[in-house]
Amino acid sequence: MNQTFQKQDSVDEVILSARHIAKSFGNVHALKSVNFDIHRGQVTTLFGENGAGKSTLMKILSGVLQPTSGEILLDGRPVSVASTTEAQRLGISIIHQELSLAPNLSVRDNIFMGRELGGATGIDYAEEERQTRRLMEELDEPIDPLTPVEDLRLGQQQIVEIARALSANSRILIMDEPTSALSASEVEVLFRVIRDLKSRGVSIVYISHHLEEALTITDHAVVLRDGSMTAYAPRRDIDLEWIVRHMVGEGFDLGSPPSGYRLGEVALSLREVSVPDATVPGRSAVDRLSLEVRAGEIVCLYGLMGAGRTELLESVAGRLPLTGGSVVLEGRDVSRLSIAERIAQGLVLVPEDRQRDGLVQTMSVGENLSLASIGAFTQRFFTSHRREQAVVEASIDKVHIKTDGGGAEIGSLSGGNQQKVVIGKMLATHPRVVLLDEPSRGIDIGAKAEVFRLLAEGARQGLAVVFTTSEVGECLSIAHRVVVMSRGRISAEFGADVGKEEIMAASGEAVAA
Repeated sequence: MNQTFQKQDSVDEVILSARHIAKSFGNVHALKSVNFDIHRGQVTTLFGENGAGKSTLMKILSGVLQPTSGEILLDGRPVSVASTTEAQRLGISIIHQELSLAPNLSVRDNIFMGRELGGATGIDYAEEERQTRRLMEELDEPIDPLTPVEDLRLGQQQIVEIARALSANSRILIMDEPTSALSASEVEVLFRVIRDLKSRGVSIVYISHHLEEALTITDHAVVLRDGSMTAYAPRRDIDLEWIVRHMVGEGFDLGSPPSGYRLGEVALSLREVSVPDATVPGRSAVDRLSLEVRAGEIVCLYGLMGAGRTELLESVAGRLPLTGGSVVLEGRDVSRLSIAERIAQGLVLVPEDRQRDGLVQTMSVGENLSLASIGAFTQRFFTSHRREQAVVEASIDKVHIKTDGGGAEIGSLSGGNQQKVVIGKMLATHPRVVLLDEPSRGIDIGAKAEVFRLLAEGARQGLAVVFTTSEVGECLSIAHRVVVMSRGRISAEFGADVGKEEIMAASGEAVAA
């Protein structure tokens, strides 16, 4: 990575300080006199619920936003981070949670966009390609530099985003949810890169909702709550309970499998389902998989990246074709129905990538919420806005979306509330079976509990729920049954009393001693 910064003898040396930073958006106070230090060659992890002010603070440090009041000190001297260009000049780079890549451009062109390498006759594409290959090798991701980004899966796109930040040779690197789309092996590579950067004196600011994962890499922990810093401590003084307590208070948990009712008849039956692998011709991402889910049952699909979980759910919902088998919904074969027809029959999907597949960014909160059920209040091309408004208001209330109203911009919501909009949109269709692909990706522990509460409430009312996760702890929360996938097949099934080690072993994942 050709870093030239040398690690100082004192690991407590402060390289950047934010003093009394406040930020207001109208009457909303996103940050309230926050003090924040970044140490040279150390990882400072920022914890907090969605809306706590984490991303706002990082956008101020990286020049995306300007503070309402307060100052930033770099090497002890006040600086003005007036733009992202100025931040990069000062050695500050940020990897945003929501990817900012140009999908129609190659990996090489995305990495050097705006920082093209000059040659004797213009842009030196050969040197850019060479450096891109080196970055990909360092990240253990052998992606061809000339591959269009739109052809990469989400985890690979995240790797490209990380490579772009590393190529800037920054003194301070801000990582906002960098592992949200990465596999376990890719996370290990990223952590190796972080340790290497630390050894070169680079400072890392790390934001993550994967609390246990973040604890393995952090040196200092900061907790924000409602725009204020509520706690700070070095790694030796904190544990998971400390983080959760300062984030959301005492007595918090993700829930337990809903009980007190009998499961109904089989709502969803997958019979010998096979799905092609889009990346390898002739290979199956899902291979002759059979599964039954009953009304009122919550089933967790666990597996490593590449196990076939996403492909399975997308094929069941009609987004991917089957090469074999059938999808049966309450006794009716829906394998040949379109996505819209399956939704009308009561089978819906909450996709993994809410920004790309779950939301329309140019639409309001209300328009997104009513989109999937618009046929219920539209006749002969005329929409009953009164009935639509009633659906929107009911959805906002049901899934507890924090918003100024249905007319608010979808981009004004936190990640957790955006996810609730996607879920609320699908629940407004009155489904019989709901599929959720990584429903907690990129949302905080409080929003995660809200999502799980919604699923448990739906199950009590007879909804069949299938959700995927790459976090073992989520399997042990509300699921009646845990189904483990490996290489496109079911490798094990467990009841709610299963242990973490059994699940990980069945997936092929190494269990830490």
